[in-house]
Amino acid sequence: MPLIATPTAIPDVLVLEPTVFGDARGFFFESFNAREFKEVTGLDVNFLQDNHSRSAKGVLRGMHYQIQHAQGKLVRVVQGDVFDVAVDLRRSSPTFGRWVGQVLSADNRKQIWIPPGFAHGFLVLSEAAEFLYKTTNYWYPAHERCLLWNDPQIGIAWPLDGAPTLAPKDSAATPLAQAETFA
Repeated sequence: MPLIATPTAIPDVLVLEPTVFGDARGFFFESFNAREFKEVTGLDVNFLQDNHSRSAKGVLRGMHYQIQHAQGKLVRVVQGDVFDVAVDLRRSSPTFGRWVGQVLSADNRKQIWIPPGFAHGFLVLSEAAEFLYKTTNYWYPAHERCLLWNDPQIGIAWPLDGAPTLAPKDSAATPLAQAETFA
């Protein structure tokens, strides 16, 4: 059974589900295979950087993007649970300003492909979570931008119990109406 790619409500954002082989010893799956990724998505991407973060419950990281050197991201969780979100920032897109969200967890092993032109973020739902992502471009701090996580114009339905824990840059993020966006 091959990798399964399912489009979300924003068709360019894909949920990927690998085939997992398991028995009493544990499990095995290919977390990334370039040939299979291309076959099921039609995308020929070149990942240049892998990132790994650990966050506590209630931490919200995002909504991040790079206005130049835009990054496509393939994201997954290896410990815990997160609510992962992508916001379309491509002005020419019929889904501009819309968002999609998906629970990613170590148990469901789902991954999300977020193409360049999107802001990305996640909220940790479990006591802690370890989050991995592959990117199609390097991190350029000078080009990083932050979209306001709770912008009412976007209306992300975060599954929150109270206020999230934010980095200073995420607290000072820009609303969509004033954000730099893509063509």
